[in-house]
Amino acid sequence: MQIEHWENWLLTDCTGSAQLPSNIVHPIALFHIPIQGVGTSIAELFALGQVEGAGSVGLEGYDWEYFSLLHEDVEYCFEGEVIEVERIQTKSGGVFDRFVFSIELSTAEGDPVAKVTNSWRFWRIR
Repeated sequence: MQIEHWENWLLTDCTGSAQLPSNIVHPIALFHIPIQGVGTSIAELFALGQVEGAGSVGLEGYDWEYFSLLHEDVEYCFEGEVIEVERIQTKSGGVFDRFVFSIELSTAEGDPVAKVTNSWRFWRIR
C-alpha cells in the first residue's frame, strides 16, 4: 500500500500544519493508515475484540514508534495483531472493555518503518 500525495495533503491540512518537505508523510497518518494497510476497518477491529454494544468509546492511548520517516508514493507492508482484550470493573462499579492492537509498518524490502500500538476503552451501560 502507498500513501498518496492527496491523502497526505488532506491529513496534514486538517491539523493546521504546513506541508512537510520532500514528500514526508505527516505523523497524523498513523491514526488510520495502518488500519487501512492491514485490510480492515476500526469497526471490524472492534468486532474482532467483541466490544460491540459499548455505551461510549474513547482512545485510551497510543504509542507510535518511528524507525524512519514515512514518504508519499512508497510501497509499505503492514502486519498487525490484537494484543489485549480485557473486561475491567472499576471500584465505583463501572465496567469497560480494554482493547489493544499493534500494527507494524515496513518497506517492501522488509526494513522496519514504524510500529503503532493503540488502546481503546469501551464503557458498558448497565
